[in-house]
Amino acid sequence: MKTVLITGCSSGFGLETAKLFLDRGWRVVATMRTPRQDLLPQSTNLSIMGLDIRDPDSIRAVVDASGPIDVLVNNAGIGWLNAVEGTPLAMVRDLFDTNTIGTIAMTQAVLPQFRERRAGVIVNVTSSVTLKPLALLSAYTASKAAVNAFTESAALELAPFDIRVRLVLPGRAPATRFGETARARMQEQGGFPEAYSAVVAGVFAGWEQQADAEITTASDVAEAVWRAATDPSSPTRLPAGADALALAG
Repeated sequence: MKTVLITGCSSGFGLETAKLFLDRGWRVVATMRTPRQDLLPQSTNLSIMGLDIRDPDSIRAVVDASGPIDVLVNNAGIGWLNAVEGTPLAMVRDLFDTNTIGTIAMTQAVLPQFRERRAGVIVNVTSSVTLKPLALLSAYTASKAAVNAFTESAALELAPFDIRVRLVLPGRAPATRFGETARARMQEQGGFPEAYSAVVAGVFAGWEQQADAEITTASDVAEAVWRAATDPSSPTRLPAGADALALAG
């Protein structure tokens, strides 16, 4: 039985991915900052662990307790919505600490065992906004674009050890908590700068016009992660969702 360690399983993409791997017979280590046993069905193949990907001790404890890992899915991340001028540098650091450095730290933690076994897969979940940038998402997009570049370079250096590294790029997913939490975090930091009210209004109007456009579901992302993890012939970049597929051309 193979083991997958998935970060950010409290909701959305991570939760759906954990369910899919569990349903398909894998041993799943589902991690989240605050563990909740009620989110996933009870199973002897499931371990739910607390993990803060910004904390080296937390990472080390989870990886050590997980036993041999076959696939790492770096899904955990935070969102942010605001103009550059309205984005505190502390928020920028938080975005990169979580979305970028957290992904790199988790990758470093599993590489010794992957390299020694000459086997393993790392799947990094980023975003389709790295394919088509959007206003008010500059800091968030930068943190995810950095992961794209990291992934593609790491894939080259790890290939000689038979370690695969893949990217999954989800499109717009209104059913997840990303938009809600990003806006809440922005309001906590003081809201949008007044000078950008016209920009904000234009962006929100555009989103309302796209209410009926093609979107991405959590199951779209879970299936893309599954393919990345189990199909050696999969491409380095896998867009997830109809809108992301359209952007990728």
